[in-house]
Amino acid sequence: MKIIFNSKFLMHNQQNWAAGSYQLEHFPDKYEDTDVNGESYITLVHTEEHKKSIYDACINGDTVAESLLSPDSYEAAISAVGLTIMASEQGDFAVVRPPGHHADRERAAGLCLFNNIAIATQKLVNEGKKVFIFDFDGHHGDGTQNIFYETDKVFYCSIHQLYAYPYTGFDKEIGNGKGEGYTLNLPLISGSGDMDFYDKLNKVIAAATDFNPDIIAVSAGFDGYEDDKILSLKYSQKAFYECGLRLRRAFPNIFGVLEGGYHHQLLECVEAFVEGVNIGARPRKNLFDTDMSIG
Repeated sequence: MKIIFNSKFLMHNQQNWAAGSYQLEHFPDKYEDTDVNGESYITLVHTEEHKKSIYDACINGDTVAESLLSPDSYEAAISAVGLTIMASEQGDFAVVRPPGHHADRERAAGLCLFNNIAIATQKLVNEGKKVFIFDFDGHHGDGTQNIFYETDKVFYCSIHQLYAYPYTGFDKEIGNGKGEGYTLNLPLISGSGDMDFYDKLNKVIAAATDFNPDIIAVSAGFDGYEDDKILSLKYSQKAFYECGLRLRRAFPNIFGVLEGGYHHQLLECVEAFVEGVNIGARPRKNLFDTDMSIG
């Protein structure tokens, strides 16, 4: 798994106190720009009207989804979709702004304009793939859940902080119609730490194993980190490493895209997760038990 990034993401919504360009400030020092225009994929999930409304808002400098938009915002948004599509094709991790998992088909919300992971997932479904979306952002991905709530082709699973924005993601939300049983919410209370996260992670892996997906799509939010400005889940960086390791030990095909994370250690958190995935991809050592040897 490689990290793919573009410095144009720093130009979007620069001065927001929570979700400003400071989030990705250290990435240009380590990662070269990868530029993919994802505009043509947006209507796999969103309506033409929604796409146009976001474009117009960016051109006019409006405030939408708690973000002060600009023409740079639209360039960032279509590149975020493009890099997420690329990550889904190559098994990489897309570091993007704006995030996506609160955006519904016709609604921008919670800093999200287009739903990056939903668009990439719908493309995979159209290609005949079964997709398990694992969202470990500390905020529930209500937009992603809504988009796939009535299908059995996508399993949506979330670990998030209970009673935090957007105030959804209760365990009774399990899907509807054909999608009943294909949504799993595993909320954690404020102050939960690594061990509580690992307990829920085991349930995620069990559910994904039963679903038997072709690919695991990870909405990777790092606002569960102990230094986050907004949430209080108190995960360490080791938890993100362990998450990547356990996922990759269980499943061969994984890609990820950045969601939230409101602190200055996003680079370290992303790299911890990706390192875990890459270590997990290596063959395990053959342990030789000398007590069982015959000679």
